[in-house]
Parts: sequence; structure tokens; C-alpha cells
Amino acid sequence: MQSKDLLSISDLTSGDIRKLISNAVTMKGEGWSERLSRKILALLFEKPSLRHRVSFEAAMRQLGGECLYLSPAEVGLGQRESIADVARVLSGYIDCIAARTFSHQTLLTLARYSRVPVINSLSDLEHPCQALADLLTIYEYKERLEGLTLAFIGDGNNVANSLILAATKCGINFRMASPAGYSIKENIMEVAKDAAAASGSEIFRTEDPRQAVVGADIVYTDVWTSMGQESEAEKRRQVFAGYQVDARLLSLAGENAIFMHDLPAHRGEEVTDEVMDGAQSVVFQQSENKMHMLKALLMDLLGGLEAELADFR
Repeated sequence: MQSKDLLSISDLTSGDIRKLISNAVTMKGEGWSERLSRKILALLFEKPSLRHRVSFEAAMRQLGGECLYLSPAEVGLGQRESIADVARVLSGYIDCIAARTFSHQTLLTLARYSRVPVINSLSDLEHPCQALADLLTIYEYKERLEGLTLAFIGDGNNVANSLILAATKCGINFRMASPAGYSIKENIMEVAKDAAAASGSEIFRTEDPRQAVVGADIVYTDVWTSMGQESEAEKRRQVFAGYQVDARLLSLAGENAIFMHDLPAHRGEEVTDEVMDGAQSVVFQQSENKMHMLKALLMDLLGGLEAELADFR
């Protein structure tokens, strides 16, 4: 990796991503180990999480390390104590920080003052760990990344931001269907366009979900209303009403297309039960793969596991 931290997919090269995927595949087959014995990970969460808290804790413990969960009430980032001071204090106790914050600026400040690696477990700008787990899942099901086409249906949120950056770095064509004013922001798009130019992938944006899905290898959606946007929920339900992934929309995708969702899902809004529970859905395998990808990431930041990439296509 290019830095001690993972705050953005932009911190990774395409080679970094491929190494993480390869290592995750290896460790998924190995099970428990003692590779990170005597290492401690702190989970510094301003937002609640089922999957990311459990997957980080399980990953660290399966590698022989320890994990400490720090709730908002216990820390009070920027309120009880300055972000810089929290970073300095934790750096004296533990080996790595995984932070889940409302503001991306909080992560930047933590990383600036921390002597130990800081991992972005979610911010308002990006969700890099999710995107890495997604690429692992795609690789497992498709046995390649280059040349595939991913259609993202819905809000241009933090998940979409990291996913387009990761996909284009790895040669995956990215299609985005969202209502006017809700697409990925231009500053992220510019970075993604540069990555696409380097990898030979393509980016296509539309307001028509059908255009995005036709022939796609992967159909991906996320909630219409993210944490912190609850006051917009009713407005967003109206704006996104035509963007539900149902069986009819999914039928336009490629013959062997898979359906993905980072969870939690608002069933009946962005996706139907029929799709979530259908034969093409890989959402629960995708969820499990968070743990395996986090094991690879933690090893890369704390243990330096290398992998042979000759078989990676």
C-alpha cells in the first residue's frame, strides 16, 4: 500500500487490490491462525454497524489478535476530547484503528495524528472496505475482474464512490443509473475517469435503470436513504421510486448475472424480496466476505502477508 492508512480506494493501486483479493482467497481457505498474535485493533465507531463491527472483531480474533470496541459515548470524538488527542492516546495503546465516522474529515485528522494505521470503516465520502469485499465476491463468482460490467442502481453515495474507484482501477466497466442530482459527484468521477483510462474500462451514466442493467454481469444497489439522511427519507422514496431492483429489471442483465447489496437492505424499497432471496443473489456471501477481506487487509497493514499473483486473472 502507498501509505500506512486505508482512508480511500485511492490509497491503493490496482496491484494492491489484486494482492488483497489473492490473500483473502488464501486465508478464507485456511481458517484460524496466530499471525496477528499480540496485536490489538480498536474499533472507533460514531455510527452503529452489525456487519462491520462483527467482521472486524471476527477477523482480528481469527488471526490471533484482540479487538476493542469504543462506542460514541465512551470517546466523544471532538466533543469530550479532540480528535487529535484521541489519535495520540490510542496510538500508545493499540496497533491499528478502524474508524466509522460521520465526516471524512474526522478520518483525515485521526490519520494525521495517529502513529498506527487508520482504516476507514465508513465515512460520508467513502466505504473502501466494502468495495474491496465486493471485488473479492465478484472474483469468486466470475473468476476474473477485467472486462466485466457492473451496473449500480440508486444513490451516488459513499458505497458507490468507493465501488466506482475500485472497479475502474481493476478494469471493470461501471454503469450508474440514478435520478438527476443524485449521481456520483464530479470530483469522484474525475478520479474514476483517470482510473478507467489507465485500465481500459468504461464509465456510463444514465437516469434509466434499464439502460444500465442490459447485459450487465453484476447488478448492485444500496439503500436510498443512508444514516444521517433520515429527514430526507420520504422525499427520497418518491425520487427513487423508479429505481427498485425487481425481477423484471434483473432479467435484463446478462444470463449469469449476480445481484449484490452491501446491506442492510430496505426490502420493498430499493430491492424486492424476490431478488434478495433469489438464485442470482450473492448478498450473504458478499457479507461473509467482509471478514475474509478484512483479514487480508489487517495482515497487509500489520503483518505483511505476501501472495503469488500468477493465477490471478
